Amino acid sequence: MTVNFSNVGVIGAGAMGRGIAQIAAQAGSQVLLLDSFEGAAARGREALLAQWQKLHEKGKLDAAERDALGARVQAVDSVQALAGCDLVIEAIVEDLEVKRQLFRELEAAVSASATLATNTSSLSVTAIATVLKQPGRMAGFHFFNPVPLMKVVEVVAGFKTEPEVCTRLAGYAAQMGHSAVQANDTPGFIVNHAGRGYGTEALRIASEGVADFATIDRILKDQAGFRLGPFELLDLTGLDVSHPVMESIYRQYYEEPRYRPSPIAAQRVAAGALGRKTGAGFYRYPEGNQESVPEPPVPKVDALPPVWVSPRAARRPELLRLVHALGAQLESGAAPSSAALILVAPLGFDVTTVAAVERLDATRTVGIDLMVDDAATKRRVLATNPATRRDMRDAAHALFASDGKAVSVIRDSGGFVTQRVVATIVNIASDMCQQGVCSPADLDLAVRLGLGYPQGPLAMGDLYGPTNMLEVLFNLQTVYGDPRYRPSPWLRRRGALGLSLTHPEE
Repeated sequence: MTVNFSNVGVIGAGAMGRGIAQIAAQAGSQVLLLDSFEGAAARGREALLAQWQKLHEKGKLDAAERDALGARVQAVDSVQALAGCDLVIEAIVEDLEVKRQLFRELEAAVSASATLATNTSSLSVTAIATVLKQPGRMAGFHFFNPVPLMKVVEVVAGFKTEPEVCTRLAGYAAQMGHSAVQANDTPGFIVNHAGRGYGTEALRIASEGVADFATIDRILKDQAGFRLGPFELLDLTGLDVSHPVMESIYRQYYEEPRYRPSPIAAQRVAAGALGRKTGAGFYRYPEGNQESVPEPPVPKVDALPPVWVSPRAARRPELLRLVHALGAQLESGAAPSSAALILVAPLGFDVTTVAAVERLDATRTVGIDLMVDDAATKRRVLATNPATRRDMRDAAHALFASDGKAVSVIRDSGGFVTQRVVATIVNIASDMCQQGVCSPADLDLAVRLGLGYPQGPLAMGDLYGPTNMLEVLFNLQTVYGDPRYRPSPWLRRRGALGLSLTHPEE
């Protein structure tokens, strides 16, 4: 097979640059590795040779393949040495002016037919390309770390990028064994843009005192199926990396409320509590291991009160069956008795609003999140309101934990935790499609591969129902009065017409 680019230059011999050089060589290209720090390119090549030796020892490469790969990578010490390359990929520091100066030098060194690419994760490809006499030959080629394992790459078209450049880069990504997703040049491209909802909404929930970090993480892992909780993820990435991205996208979108960062994260950055790398962030890491935060025990209740379920509860038949299966006495009257535990199951509203609108006794009212099918979740989530009595809270907790399923009890929150976070993720993704950032298919693929979500955001919206997403968002707007929850036209129209959120415009 003939590769799309036979001679590839990679500038930057750090983890990203080495990873790109590795998969380029494995695709069959000759690779020249350059770094501005003396000896860094040679050390980068040695690291690649060591990596291929390990693969050989594991039986994944034979000796001939190992030696052939090593022969394809050479360290060089000047931009001029890249003159014969038909593709040069920049993977250096995220500084606009430093990158611009490099591309000025590159354009003078390589042929007029060479393709130029930037691995930037947060800067505008268009802004970098303004220094070029031929900006049409430059595109974003954004990989994720570790490059050999993260099998997705964003191919980003700047304002003047020629379409065939992106087509050729996408084909080359496939030859490298990666899935290419194509995006127009917008802040955060696809993955960093679509990923705003998870962390920022979780931070917002924590800032309201709804629950502690560990409880929010448990809920989103056990109820919504995310592999890591948002605070575990922020600690793993490092707040020195993730918080500036939050601020950058917020500013680049002219303070769009959907992307608003949190002072909780800013405070930790200022204190140097960046996560695992510093031994403390949202969790502590004694001897490098995440501290264990114990769950509150299930309260002991001598006798359960009768249970009355609101006629307006989401999934009411399912909730009635569940309460009956757990052995509680169900009341069937139009109003609860004076002794009953009152259950509500809102979408988007908080328990306080439901109790007030339905004129329920708030001291006995507890909410349960039933947006997710109970059979499909490992955890039930209950919410009190400021007036809920302790005995009613304990009774609800004991009842819903009586079959051994985990239960989290949180303070009042519009949309509990999962509803808020999932609806925010779906809404941001929907608006990206409305803006034409990328195709719906590329968006879902990029997020699944780049962020490890259980489904792509649009598939997630389809799973829980576009009309449910709309109801959650409209009601969150009512509770909080915050424009961050306004539904995207993409979501509103597809929800109104009963279409999948992946349905494209013809």
